[in-house]
Amino acid sequence: MKKLMLLEVTKLAITIKDIAEKAGVSIATVSRVLNYDSTLSVTDETKKRIFKIAEDLDYKKRKHKANAAQRIVFLHWGTENEELNDIYYMTMRTGIEERAEFHKIQLLKYLKEDVLDIPKDIDGIVIVGHIFDEYLDRLKKITNNIVIIDAFYEVEGIDTVRTDFKKITKKAVDHFISTGHKKIGFIGGYETFHNTAAPIEDKREKYFRSYLQQKDMLNEDYIFIDDFSADSGYEQMKKAINTLKDDLPTAFYTGSDPIAIGALRALHEASIEVPGKVSVIGIDDISISKYVYPALSTVRIETELMGETAIDLVMERILTGRKVAKKIYIESTLIIRDSSL
Repeated sequence: MKKLMLLEVTKLAITIKDIAEKAGVSIATVSRVLNYDSTLSVTDETKKRIFKIAEDLDYKKRKHKANAAQRIVFLHWGTENEELNDIYYMTMRTGIEERAEFHKIQLLKYLKEDVLDIPKDIDGIVIVGHIFDEYLDRLKKITNNIVIIDAFYEVEGIDTVRTDFKKITKKAVDHFISTGHKKIGFIGGYETFHNTAAPIEDKREKYFRSYLQQKDMLNEDYIFIDDFSADSGYEQMKKAINTLKDDLPTAFYTGSDPIAIGALRALHEASIEVPGKVSVIGIDDISISKYVYPALSTVRIETELMGETAIDLVMERILTGRKVAKKIYIESTLIIRDSSL
């Protein structure tokens, strides 16, 4: 039976207990869900409830009154169940939904594969992630009040809310270098979309390669790519351990917190000390990242604020008639916990 990472019960028992009580499950179940334990047999609904309660306990929500009434399409990355593999998008969804409630917006939700079903009598569109040009051209014929969150490429004439992954990558890598690491690896994922053949190179991987090349530290053998799930992080770290052996990097920058959590589990099973032998830094600072053992170092991305900002931009376009596009970057923060020196 696979070894499981343990939570720091002495520090976090009250919080874990609160989550368990609110979710109506055992403390052990909460611990295993938050650690992305693939051997645990619980429903997606239970997982979703636990993640949502963890988010609610971690953030203080603002409640406001408003009197606007608009119909806004939320064109999102995947289903709520698919988001369980990478709750980066779950917290973004929370920001969008709560800000829409603040503005008294009627939020119409569509998957990107259903883009042709979007009605024409709408006031604006919020898009999460990449969208193909031909689809975007169709949407522009419906409305000019469009905002894209986390766009992969520059989009002319459209409002965007972005994370600067170039700066995030630099922060993580510079921290590793400053603490003496010379062999730095990367575990990341491809972005894929429904009904598309080729995966899209992720910006985190792109900037990792370019920055390590600038530093004359790039080793292609240290790069492992699959998808953004915890299971992928686990399998890719196992692959790194088994193939690189004594040449295993002493530090890994990962494309997301779930990937990092899976990687920590693989290191734990291989009895590789973290951070004594290998340091790990994730991205997102999802609420559960502080609950794993060792607590995960990560770069905090304000995903909820990104969702809120997108709704605010759409409403500004609608109410003021603004034509000039805005490109907004949300700042990130490197948070060093116990998984890195």
